[in-house]
Amino acid sequence: MEIAGRTIWQQAAGDTDRNYGHLCLKWDVILNGPGYAGPWPDCRAPLLNDGWTSKKCTGIGRFCDDMSDGDLVVLRLGTSNILGVGEVVGDYEWKELFGDVDGWDLQHIRRVRWLWSSLEAPQKFNSYTMKLGDTTQLLSSEAVEQWLQSLEIPAGASTRELVELPPAGQCGEIELEDVSSFLFDQGVASASIESLLMEMGELERIAKWYKRSEKPSESETVAYLVVPLLRALGWTPQKMAVEWNRVDVALFSSLPRCDENLGVVVEVKRMDKSCLTAISQAQGYAQTRHNCHRLIVTDGIRYGVYVKEQDEFTLHAYMNLTELKDNYPIHECHGTKMALLAMTPEWKGDLSIY
Repeated sequence: MEIAGRTIWQQAAGDTDRNYGHLCLKWDVILNGPGYAGPWPDCRAPLLNDGWTSKKCTGIGRFCDDMSDGDLVVLRLGTSNILGVGEVVGDYEWKELFGDVDGWDLQHIRRVRWLWSSLEAPQKFNSYTMKLGDTTQLLSSEAVEQWLQSLEIPAGASTRELVELPPAGQCGEIELEDVSSFLFDQGVASASIESLLMEMGELERIAKWYKRSEKPSESETVAYLVVPLLRALGWTPQKMAVEWNRVDVALFSSLPRCDENLGVVVEVKRMDKSCLTAISQAQGYAQTRHNCHRLIVTDGIRYGVYVKEQDEFTLHAYMNLTELKDNYPIHECHGTKMALLAMTPEWKGDLSIY
């Protein structure tokens, strides 16, 4: 690979707890945030007013202003793993599509044509070969530069078309009234819907209070956020066990509470930790429970609902209690309405409903 005279950036793909490298490679992008305050540079003043440091704003500016069309990008995880190598295509953009990447708002994007990538077998270097710190930095590692020079780019990689991003507006916000109408159309009783909507309003207030003050422990998250929602969805205490055989919350399709009747595994993480990466742990608990066809991973605010299809669990729906959306195109899954429906005791796995 020819790198002489080219600017080379190292770009973080999250961290070891919240790795969004697969989304970068899937959609031909690199991401930066926070992006909730809008496009750069107009977002700078609001971010500073909200308590973000000038260093963080400078990092976003580096991503938006200093990076240029044709520059090379090394997508890193930690300081030793490279997931992909690509070249920047075009100018900086702000896309609401990436407003909730497993809890992070990363609407600042650059399009990248990936020339080489591997999630399963990333290129490994010694620890701290690449810099910690800012999401976007100039690459200064001779070891990585030598590897880039020896890298063979597959034929056609440098001329392929970029993956088309989902259209703007596809992940629009919805109101509780939309949720109410949908659940009623699916046969949920009016009394149950009213109870659920009242509980969701209370849970949203609690969740926002936690975000403003101190983060709850995992036990508090279960007690004050997760269990109340599950109860409102119709799960009874008899069919719901907390800390059951190492499962945070076990939901049973029938009684008695035993492996054969375990229908749903709920894995709970501390608030503001990645919930979607908890899927591997949840799958581990479900492996030997063959009647378990649903997995729920959550931090009390965000819920990922996985459904077993042909012996594989896939992300069926995602929900954020503080920002209700109809679907999540970047995850290629449904949103709030389908998440709530799929979390009810009565749901039988009808994947055709939208």
